[in-house]
Amino acid sequence: MKRYIEGKSRAQMVLMPESLDDFIGEDNPVRVIDLFVDELDLQGLGFASAQPAVTGRPGYHPGLLLKLYIYGYLNRVQSSRRLEREAQRNVEVMWLTGHLTPDFKTIADFRRDNGIGIRNACKQFIALCRELDLFSHAVVAIDGAKFKAVNNRDKNFTPHKLEQRIKQIEESIERYLHALDTADRTQPAEVEAKTKNLKEKLVRLRKQMRYLQEMGERLRQAPDEQVSLTDPDARSMATSGRGTGMVGYNVQVAVDTEHHLIVAHDVVNLGHDRTQLASMAMQAKVAIDEETLEVLADRGYYKGPEILACEQSGITPFVPMTMTSDNKARGLFDKRDFV
Repeated sequence: MKRYIEGKSRAQMVLMPESLDDFIGEDNPVRVIDLFVDELDLQGLGFASAQPAVTGRPGYHPGLLLKLYIYGYLNRVQSSRRLEREAQRNVEVMWLTGHLTPDFKTIADFRRDNGIGIRNACKQFIALCRELDLFSHAVVAIDGAKFKAVNNRDKNFTPHKLEQRIKQIEESIERYLHALDTADRTQPAEVEAKTKNLKEKLVRLRKQMRYLQEMGERLRQAPDEQVSLTDPDARSMATSGRGTGMVGYNVQVAVDTEHHLIVAHDVVNLGHDRTQLASMAMQAKVAIDEETLEVLADRGYYKGPEILACEQSGITPFVPMTMTSDNKARGLFDKRDFV
């Protein structure tokens, strides 16, 4: 292959191996991750196993797993299985972990068991950004996103869903009863097995009806008239598609407009954003430690009491008003037609 740049032979032996540190530039973000985590008081922040046990098999240092977790966050690698693969093939992760390759179960357990410690580490990062004067403009943008939970839609119950399912079962029972009546009037010997199957289906449907009636009682006792069986905290939420929805969470984030740093976040199980403006703005104000704050949000956050609460707390919200006129739907002009 003449006249091309040629690589080295894979079988080439070298007397002095290259250092892994040579592959990581001086301005590589992994150096910041390494330095930041090394300076944290992991035991004081609430990380489990920050103090190693005297006996038993040694485990991974929580600082190493926190570095891996932060690297995944910065590079949009969320899955614990993908983080396991990155530790085996990614030079940056090899440098960060010292060639250690924790398995996906260890990474997932670290996330599950150290929620308090991870949140406290985020607070330490916000405090560091504040000391570096990265929030000097005191302007944040607030928005939300819906994240799907592990709870299947069929395992989530609302009064409307329960009514529709009961209606479907009643229609099925009526259809099977009609089929049985027809079979009784014109019953040849060869269709006896078919009649038996219809009776078995009726038994199953009546059992499902009793189950749904019990679920209706649980719905009446629930504060928001909604029950999720797999993930009790997840709630059914509408999405942009017509007639569609999902069972999940509404994740709220406040971001600094200059450096795009997340200054505050929260997870709620309400399907709308109308009651989240004041709480998120106040969290952001406390995080950046400023007397005044300007907040940007979309039309979904517009609500009079929320805006009033922001102004009473020294926060200036910039939120467009909701469109309440139905002139556009009636074929008339509305405010959007005028400049």
